[in-house]
Amino acid sequence: MQYELLVGLRYTRAKRRNHFISFISLTSMLGIALGVAALIVVLSVMNGFQKEVRARILGVVSHVQITGAENRLSEWQEVAREAASLPAVVAAAPFVNAQGMLMLGPSVRGVVVRGVVPELEQKVAEIGLRMVAGKLESLVPGEFAIVLGAELARALGARVGDRVTLIAPQGLITPAGILPRLKQFTVEGVFEVGMFEYDSTLALINLADAQKLYGMGDAASGVRLKLRDLFESRQVTRDLITRLKGDLYISDWTRSHANYFRAVQIEKTMMFIILLLIVAVAAFNIVSTLVMAVTDKQPDIAILRTLGASPGGIMKIFVVQGALIGVIGTLIGVAGGIALALNIDVVVPFLERLLSMKFLSQEVYYITELPSDLQSGDVISIALVSLLLSLFATLYPSWRAARVNPAEALRYE
Repeated sequence: MQYELLVGLRYTRAKRRNHFISFISLTSMLGIALGVAALIVVLSVMNGFQKEVRARILGVVSHVQITGAENRLSEWQEVAREAASLPAVVAAAPFVNAQGMLMLGPSVRGVVVRGVVPELEQKVAEIGLRMVAGKLESLVPGEFAIVLGAELARALGARVGDRVTLIAPQGLITPAGILPRLKQFTVEGVFEVGMFEYDSTLALINLADAQKLYGMGDAASGVRLKLRDLFESRQVTRDLITRLKGDLYISDWTRSHANYFRAVQIEKTMMFIILLLIVAVAAFNIVSTLVMAVTDKQPDIAILRTLGASPGGIMKIFVVQGALIGVIGTLIGVAGGIALALNIDVVVPFLERLLSMKFLSQEVYYITELPSDLQSGDVISIALVSLLLSLFATLYPSWRAARVNPAEALRYE
């Protein structure tokens, strides 16, 4: 082992004559550990929120959606069969997408109407698992049944069994003029996916009923696909563009909610930069620690120089000393951050009971528990950045130590 490493380790372990230097070293180490742990926990929680919201969005929105020109796809069966032949596609379901107005007594609400085949829709979306009243299978062809989002049902004052009137924007041309096309539907269920955008505007009816109401014949608006891996959506979209012929619009979930996921990614990046300042402040405390250590060890440096140590060797000694503080602090922070991120579901309820308060109230937030998704890539990048900052902080004090003049250092000894 080189003498620089041995002396650097000895300086780190030895009891200092100046206890203030030891105190600053300890605070630097703890500061790095705290910053690293905070970064790991915060990024894990943000990953958890992103994963939870993505799951809720994809509970309603398909992974890939194929839509015909002017919202009409006559040969949807062939398109669904061709798309389902791809290995990455596990299910396909037709849909009719339209707008309308729902009326119940004096209450009127604009809605997005989706015509679905219940048994196929449950293979591409999770609405059937999010039912709070009734069942999705109640959408029987010809029965003119309807399933409403929870917020929409609350706004209309509708309950299971009530009859609501659906008004379609397409009118009927009669000798008396253009009359609105309307039909009474029976509320057979209520769903809640936890996204206000869908819970307040989406209404589901049977595909055949939607085709009759909107005069689409046997056509559908398009086909919705579910993939084996949702992150293959862009590749599947490119494959479908080359395989399917005709005037079609193909989009995936990353495009339909691109602004949201881009905003989440930007927020995650900014949080990483902000919290990294904690690590940076603690790492640069190593500068003051080593500057005082160099001043304290000037006689030792002079003796080593007279024994033949080169300036580079002296520099290595203090680089080892400072880097060791950063390594220990980073390791403690990584261990603490991983432990906390993996047990966030235990720690948060304990703090809520201890403080007698609810962090995410059910009356305000749809997500009432802090989710956590620990990703190895985040941990590795945080640890590497922390180690690099710690190493960078050792360069100036080590350079000063290498420039110590032995004669000046030993003049008053």
